[in-house]
Amino acid sequence: MGSGIWSTDVYSATSRLRAAGGASAFAYSDGGARTVHDDLNPCGVAVRESRDSAEHPASLAVAVLFDVTGSMGRVPRVLQTRLPDLLGLLLRKGYATDPQILFGAIGDATCDRAPLQIAQYESDNRMDEHLGKVLLEGGGGGQMSESYELAMYFMARHTSIDCYERRGRRGYLFVIGDELPYPAVKRREVAEVIGDRLERDIPTEEIVAELTRMYDVYFVLPAGAGHSRDRTVVDAWRGLLGQNVLELDDLDAVCETIALTVGLGEDAVGLDEGLADLAEIGSTAGASVSRALARLDRGPLAAGGSPGGLLGPADGPGDGGSGVIRL
Repeated sequence: MGSGIWSTDVYSATSRLRAAGGASAFAYSDGGARTVHDDLNPCGVAVRESRDSAEHPASLAVAVLFDVTGSMGRVPRVLQTRLPDLLGLLLRKGYATDPQILFGAIGDATCDRAPLQIAQYESDNRMDEHLGKVLLEGGGGGQMSESYELAMYFMARHTSIDCYERRGRRGYLFVIGDELPYPAVKRREVAEVIGDRLERDIPTEEIVAELTRMYDVYFVLPAGAGHSRDRTVVDAWRGLLGQNVLELDDLDAVCETIALTVGLGEDAVGLDEGLADLAEIGSTAGASVSRALARLDRGPLAAGGSPGGLLGPADGPGDGGSGVIRL
C-alpha cells in the first residue's frame, strides 16, 4: 500500500545482523523453498495498490519486475544490495517525491513452479523484506521466451495506482530480462497462475497497449545475460516499446539506471546533471548509465510520449518503433 518511510540505517543494521548470523538476504529461497511465498502469490489477488496518504500525498508507482530464470538469477541479489542507491537518488535528489516500489519475479508458465511472483507497493523497508521472499527458481524453458506477457497482464489488470487514477500521471514499470515474451497471454495460464477466467488468449501487442496507458514501460537488457547480444530480442522489444529498451552493459548499474530513468521521465533532472549526482554519491555506474539512457535524454517527450509522465496523444506502445512484435 505504500505507507512508512525508507531508512538506510534500518537497511544497514538488518544487513549487519544477517551477516553476523550467517543468514542470506534471500533466506526463503536459499533455505530450500520450492513454491511461491504466500505474500508474493498473484493467484486471487484483486489489486496491488500504490495509494496517496497524508504521509505520501504525491505517490508515484515504480514497479521492477525481473526474470529469475537461467543467467538472470543474479538480478534480484544485485537489486537487494543496491536498494540504498536507488532510494537515495529518488528521495534525496528529488527525482520523485513519494516513490512507492513494487518488486516482482518472472519465470516461465509453461514449465516453472513459480512463473510469477508479485509483491506489494511499498515506501519503507518492507520492500527489502519482499525481495527476501522471492523464490529464485532458476528454471525457464530453454526456448528463448519467458512469461513476460503474463506479468504485463497482471500489471495492466491487477494494479491500481493513484498517480494515474487521481492525477493522470503514468507510473513506471521496468522489466529486466534477456528473452522474448510469448506471442500471447494464454487464457489457460492466466486461470492457473492468476485466477482470472478469460474468453480468449490476448495477443501480446494488445496487453502492451493496455499496460502503457497506465505505465511508462521499459525493458532493461543487461550485459552478461544469456541472450544479451541477440538482436532478435532487442528488435522484438523495440517493436513493442520503441526507444524504451535499455541495453545495460553493467548489471551492477541497474538501480542507478532505474533512478535516473524516473528522474528523466519526471523532468526532475537532465542526463548530465544525473550523471553528476552519481559521481557525487560515489557511484561508478556513470558511463554505463550514460550509454543506456542516451536515447531518453531528448527533451520532454523522451520517456513515454508526453512531459513528465502526463497522458497525451502518444499513449500507445512503441512510440519510437513500429509497434509490431515479430516472434
